[in-house]
Amino acid sequence: MKNIFVSGGAGYIGSVCVEQLLNQGYEVAIYDNLSEGHRRAVDSRAQFFEGDLGDVQTLHRVMERVRPDAVMHFAANALVGESMIHPTKYFRNNVASGINLLEGMVRFDVQRIVFSSTCAIFGIPERVPIDETLPPNPINPYGESKLLFERILRWYSDLHGLVAVSLRYFNAAGASEKFGENHRIETHLIPNIFKVALGQKEALEIYGTDYPTPDGTCIRDYIHILDLAQAHILALQAPATAQYNLGTGGGASVRQILDCCQEVTGKSIPAVEKPRRPGDPPVLIASSKKIQTELGWTPHYNDLPSIIGSAWAWHTRFPCGYQNSGSFK
Repeated sequence: MKNIFVSGGAGYIGSVCVEQLLNQGYEVAIYDNLSEGHRRAVDSRAQFFEGDLGDVQTLHRVMERVRPDAVMHFAANALVGESMIHPTKYFRNNVASGINLLEGMVRFDVQRIVFSSTCAIFGIPERVPIDETLPPNPINPYGESKLLFERILRWYSDLHGLVAVSLRYFNAAGASEKFGENHRIETHLIPNIFKVALGQKEALEIYGTDYPTPDGTCIRDYIHILDLAQAHILALQAPATAQYNLGTGGGASVRQILDCCQEVTGKSIPAVEKPRRPGDPPVLIASSKKIQTELGWTPHYNDLPSIIGSAWAWHTRFPCGYQNSGSFK
């Protein structure tokens, strides 16, 4: 199994996974409409096809040409707030377009898929750390769309014999040397802190300082993008359809992340306190025991300075993201 079809391979997580696949000897074909991804985030060693999963004719033409052994599916819309305003966009792109991809797999006899899912399927969890036995309870259309696709994968597995592995991320962070986090609409904490450090924003906005946590701010489980990529590659060898939570099993608060960013950057980063955002759980921490036991996955970048340091190194090289950077060889 050497030929991998990667939908959304020009995005943040997709681009690093493509890079690591290529580094480990896989052949990669990227399919991306570039609505969220970047052409300059495409590793030049991969084949690149610009196209939308909603365009069945183009999608199937490319799959017929590539004839992949497996699929990694990253392509999705992923803004929680937007999903509450435009739910149709999320169900169409994250569910209906995903079905087009599955139909292409059945048509061209592709038997394995690794799906980029999310901890948002759990909503506000009843307990932490969150393991796979916790019942899903999404509280927004984004999380619901990912859960729906997980359920569709189960049916395609039962009816068509696909091996479908869903990886539920918590907070992806960090960068490789070539590829980093550059969203057109940035909602993630660490890049927004760096915008202040780089003089692109006046201050960080902290949403909620009265949570039942040691310093009053939300706690999240941050996982290095390289550890995330390695989990995807291991998932290609999974013996059966499964779902796995991905995190480090530890957590850091907003203020702890801010403090670490100040240490790593050597800059004073002002912050302003804002009211809580509706639906933000106080604590989200993953249990990754299942994937560690079943697939042998072990995170290698457990400490915040390593994660944040890799991200800062990328952002200082590309302060405007991919906007003014060249292609990567």
